[in-house]
Amino acid sequence: MKKNIPFTGFRAETFRFLRDLEENNYKEWFEAHRTVYETQLLEPFRALISAVSPAMTTIDPAFEMRPHKVLSRIYRDTRFSKDKRPYRTHLWMTFQRSTTHWESFPGYYMSLDTERCEWGMGLFSPVRKIMDQFREAVTQEKESFKEIALEVFEAGYETQGEKYVRPIANDLSDFYQPWLQGKSIYVNKSFPVTDERIYSDALAHSMIEDFSRLAGLYHFMIEAINNE
Repeated sequence: MKKNIPFTGFRAETFRFLRDLEENNYKEWFEAHRTVYETQLLEPFRALISAVSPAMTTIDPAFEMRPHKVLSRIYRDTRFSKDKRPYRTHLWMTFQRSTTHWESFPGYYMSLDTERCEWGMGLFSPVRKIMDQFREAVTQEKESFKEIALEVFEAGYETQGEKYVRPIANDLSDFYQPWLQGKSIYVNKSFPVTDERIYSDALAHSMIEDFSRLAGLYHFMIEAINNE
């Protein structure tokens, strides 16, 4: 496989492969099309990682940057699943601190499937203690957090995350509630695979710009959970 190739975008063949894999999700078909997977999906993903990694290092030098750690595997773990299809039909990349307790740290991500490209940042699977620390930080530093949140919204992001059935009592205004009521909290944005940025190096530039606008929120989360 080629190394150190510049990122020039994904191709129509990338999504054709993923759509075909949805219809032919078995080992024999995948092995017959492995070269397509490597050249149309794996190589551009690795090139994209290389393109955005320097900017991510400026956000947090402790991010895991090894490509095989940043990029998800296409192979599914089917040991405990009723769904025995061996391959994923989407891939994603994550930038997060290297730790065995990954759920205790915020992280950035970008994912790609047959229909859309999506990226964002946040606490995706935190234990209750971590979210309590985040909520306490928002409450205690509500004015500075509001400035950070407004920057996130201005960049086109939306809040996401699983919410508790019973609201968590607090004295803050409605503006803060999407940040306080979740078992998890992250922000994301998405766009269809017809977006022309996906097919050129503009995708890397957009990711770098968008991820940099989340740096304030990222560092707020890191400081809130006492992991600095």
